[in-house]
Amino acid sequence: MADSFQLPPASEPSEPQRTLELERLTRENAMLRLAVQEMPHGLSVMDGEDRMVFSNRHLAEIWGLSESVLQPGNTFQSIMGLTRGAEAEQSRQQPMPEKGSVGVRRREWLMDDGRSIEVMVTRLADGSTIALHEDITEQRQRQAQIAFHARHDPLTGLPNRLAMRDELHRQLVRNARGEELAVLCMDLDRFKAVNDMFGHAVGDTLLTQVADRLRGCARGTDFVVRLGGDEFAVFQCGTQQPVSSTSLARRLIAALSEPFDLGGQVAQIGVSIGIALAPFDGDSPDALLKSADLALYRAKAAGRGTLRFFEPGMDAQAQTRRALEGDLRGALAQGQLHLAYQPQVDAKTGRVTGVEALLRWAHPTRGNIPPVEFIPLAEETGLIVPIGAWVLAQACRDAMQWPEHVRVAVNVSAVQFTRRALLNEVTAALEDAGLNASRLEIEITESVMMQDQKQALCLLTELRAMGVRVAMDDFGTGYSSLSYLRSFAFDRIKIDRSFVHDVVSNPEARAIVRAIAGLGASLGMAITAEGVETLDQLDVIRAENCTEVQGFLFSKPRPVHEIVEIIDSIHLNFSKNNGLDPEQTP
Repeated sequence: MADSFQLPPASEPSEPQRTLELERLTRENAMLRLAVQEMPHGLSVMDGEDRMVFSNRHLAEIWGLSESVLQPGNTFQSIMGLTRGAEAEQSRQQPMPEKGSVGVRRREWLMDDGRSIEVMVTRLADGSTIALHEDITEQRQRQAQIAFHARHDPLTGLPNRLAMRDELHRQLVRNARGEELAVLCMDLDRFKAVNDMFGHAVGDTLLTQVADRLRGCARGTDFVVRLGGDEFAVFQCGTQQPVSSTSLARRLIAALSEPFDLGGQVAQIGVSIGIALAPFDGDSPDALLKSADLALYRAKAAGRGTLRFFEPGMDAQAQTRRALEGDLRGALAQGQLHLAYQPQVDAKTGRVTGVEALLRWAHPTRGNIPPVEFIPLAEETGLIVPIGAWVLAQACRDAMQWPEHVRVAVNVSAVQFTRRALLNEVTAALEDAGLNASRLEIEITESVMMQDQKQALCLLTELRAMGVRVAMDDFGTGYSSLSYLRSFAFDRIKIDRSFVHDVVSNPEARAIVRAIAGLGASLGMAITAEGVETLDQLDVIRAENCTEVQGFLFSKPRPVHEIVEIIDSIHLNFSKNNGLDPEQTP
């Protein structure tokens, strides 16, 4: 049998081969040491007794230590005792792998200079450790920024809706332990006008200043939130209610009523506030916020710049309002809206010089809905814009049926007036109807000028250039109407009916009518007294030299097809009652 095959014995490397191998290992070792020294992390190797075996130069840089401290043989505890910082609480709670077992542990130190250092420690079976050290300050800052922006408004720095819900949950827990809680929901008044007038950049500046004033009014324990847009909220906990929330609301209203300096532009706004108290008005975040929001709506409806507490009946009223809003959205398309016209009469001759277009809503199930109910709703929802355009067009078409000396007056909302489209709508209405521009009169209230006087004056000037007449309605009810008369030469001033109602019995009301009539005469403006209902009122109005009158004494608002007949009958009756010849009066 042949001998089994065997490998020949390995030959010993020759001296030249050993030299080459040694040179290779030396090069690799040098490269490895260079790589370890230049790596972006700090590196430390400890033996089983936690004594330093090796470290790279970045380790000293990261911890702010001299290289002599990191010499082999120094213990981990002695090294860390020289650093200025402490291990994070969460890190200390995580145990290190026991000696004899293999494992990895993440440790984090918070340094006195604000830095965060992370150490990933790997323990080997023999008890030795290899650790990578990294300065993660920027990473922590980015994470903190992301977390902050997730829960805060980027413009004002205030907590946002997400943070609000968490805080409200927390506050309600405290409320359950007996601490009183109030939620104040706020909506800025006239903010949109400032935004439209000066632009979004200025609007943003205004919002940041509003946030600063809110912080200044609130206590350190109050929670101030920006809900979005021009809506804010404050939570109060641990104070006596409703006294504390009432006091805070009044401070907020006063603070936000003061003028704002917006880099050369001055704006004056205000705030409306709705307040809900827990647990009476809601025992959950959603219920409490809903109640505060309903109270806010009531505050805005009361004239703005006011505060209202939630009342149980508000919920039912809000549901009715939402139903009315839904119906109003379809009212125009379904032909439920129509115009009625009330004559305006020359106080001397009795001749009808114009008619005022008044919007009416005939609801299919609710009957005739008063304008005082649906006009404010249309303005709040923006529906007044398409409705207003339709009123302009329809009034101009209807005016073509009347004598040429009879003009038509159309009320324009402040909401419409902030839009450049109004000029195009007026132009289109006149052209489509074929109506001479001088027969159209636009009536505005002081609120138009208050929102954006500069833009309003530009629009009024352009309307006047077209030949359209302009009237100031409800004169005397605002605080700065005189300044507006100086800014723009209105064709007509309409005295508010509240003065006319008492003009016979109240000397002060008569004095106001006399003053307005004299002012109009000196400025070359016609004066119309609204709400004339009796002959005694008419006598006083004529004696005080008002140029025109309007009211139930002459006619209630009538449909378009009755206007021609009304024009003739008013003139005839006036002439007879005053001993005039209708054929001789102009």
